[in-house]
Amino acid sequence: MTTPNTTELEAAAFRRLLQHLRERSDVQNIDLMILAGFCRNCLSNWYQEAAEAAGTPVDKEAAREHVYGEPFAQWKAKHQRDATPEQLAAFEAAQKAHG
Repeated sequence: MTTPNTTELEAAAFRRLLQHLRERSDVQNIDLMILAGFCRNCLSNWYQEAAEAAGTPVDKEAAREHVYGEPFAQWKAKHQRDATPEQLAAFEAAQKAHG
């Protein structure tokens, strides 16, 4: 579907995705990687790549802050837990299935 405001609609959907991920800090990046094959860091990398392609470079930390809604180190200290052996095994299996 292409409409005159496709870019605006996509941007609104992306902002809603970021809001949702910020609200669901209980969902770990490894869980996202296992289930969906991408995580918050992937989104920040894609954001950084899009900025570069648009001629407005953004550094890695700024891109992560945009996605996480706060500096990555701060988010990580508050929300990131060590991966469990089960998560690590599931991640490895997912990587093999998609690799």
